[in-house]
Amino acid sequence: MIAKIIIRRKFLKGNEKQVLALLNKMRSLAMNQPAYISGETLIKRDQPHHLTVICTWQSMQAWQKWKHDPERLKLENMLAVFQEEPTEYEEYYLGSSMRL
Repeated sequence: MIAKIIIRRKFLKGNEKQVLALLNKMRSLAMNQPAYISGETLIKRDQPHHLTVICTWQSMQAWQKWKHDPERLKLENMLAVFQEEPTEYEEYYLGSSMRL
């Protein structure tokens, strides 16, 4: 089942160049994962240091594998230095086939 992941990060002001370079590197690595479908980065209009990433994976298992990948974790730790607070993750399944 397709997985949609929402990742929210709030960065300290003044580190945009470093943050965007790390995010681009992470996106590049994700795009090379076999189950990666797509991703987009949203920058909050009135608070440009608040970013939301929405990515789509072929399965939740594929996302979990990437989430815990050592290369990704290394970049995540590098990003944490520039963050105001910890990264927030929301994990969803695409569609309405889930029974509530």
